[in-house]
Amino acid sequence: MIIPKALKKGDTIALISASGATPSEKLPRAIESIEKLGFKVVVGETCRARHGYLAGSDELRAKEINLMFQDPTIDGIFCIRGGYGATKILSRLDFEMIKENPKVFAGYSDVTALHIAFNQKCDFVTYHTPMPSTEFIRSDMDDYTWGYFINSVMDTSRSGYFLDNPPTLRMTTLVAGEATGQLIGGNLTLVTASLGTSYEIDTKGKILFLEDIDESEHRIDRMLTQLKLAGKFDEVAGILLGAWTNCGPENPSQPEHCLSLQTIFNEILVQFNKPILMDIACGHCLPTMTLPLGRTIKFNADTQIIEVIG
Repeated sequence: MIIPKALKKGDTIALISASGATPSEKLPRAIESIEKLGFKVVVGETCRARHGYLAGSDELRAKEINLMFQDPTIDGIFCIRGGYGATKILSRLDFEMIKENPKVFAGYSDVTALHIAFNQKCDFVTYHTPMPSTEFIRSDMDDYTWGYFINSVMDTSRSGYFLDNPPTLRMTTLVAGEATGQLIGGNLTLVTASLGTSYEIDTKGKILFLEDIDESEHRIDRMLTQLKLAGKFDEVAGILLGAWTNCGPENPSQPEHCLSLQTIFNEILVQFNKPILMDIACGHCLPTMTLPLGRTIKFNADTQIIEVIG
C-alpha cells in the first residue's frame, strides 16, 4: 500500500463534499477550523452546492474529486461531512489517475464508500477521521481526538504506534486471540452497500472495523447477517467494533421484543472464532481516534492492545 505524503503547516487542503449538502451556517466555521491547524483551504463548489439532499449533482461531486486529486497544488483532501451520496459517484471516478496522485484523504461515515474504493482500486492508505462541519466545529471537540487526527495526517509514515482508547473508555474482549492484517472497513451500512458491486469490500486476511449510527437493532442484525451470508466473516483475520451511536431497540418499553447489540454480536460474529475487540473509541462519537485504513495492524484481544506495524 502507498502511504500518502504527510501534510505540513502551509499545505493546501481541498474541502469537498462527496455526499450530503452542507448547511450554509457551518461552512465558515469549518474553513476556520482547518486554517487554525495551519493549512490553507481551497473550498470546493460542492461545499455550497445543493441538489436536494446531495451536495450538487453526481457529475459535479465526482468531477470535483477527480480535479482535486489531479491538481498538483492540492496537498490533501478533507470531506466536510458525510450524509449520503458517495456510492452514487463511484462509477464516475478516474481511479487510474487517482492512483497516480495519492494524497491524504480524510473523512468517515458515508465516506466509507470512497475509502473502500481507494484502498482496493488505488492501493493507497486513507484516513477514517472526524470531519470539519460535524466534529471540528463542536465545542466538545477534545484533545484526544485532535491529537489522533493531527498525528495521523501530519506523520503518515510512522509505524509502531498504538491505537489506544482514552483512559476513561475501556475496550471489551468479545473473542480472545491475536490477529494481524490490513485494516479496512468503516460504516456498517456502507460496507454492506458495497456487496454485489465492483467495489465490494474484500475481507480475506484483513482486520475489519465496523461502526454505525441511528440504526435499530434489527437493522444491525440484518446487515451483519448479510455480510455473514456473503462470506465476509469466513476468512477475515479479526474484527474491531467501534461506536454504535443511537443504535438500539425501537421499542425499549417492550424488552421482550428486543435483542441487545451484545446478543446480536454474540449470535452472528462469535461463531467464526476470530479475535474480536469491542468498544473501540471510533465512529460517530467524541472522543474518537483516527484510523489509517490500508495500514497493517496487529491486535491482541486478550490484552486489548492494537498496534500499527506496517
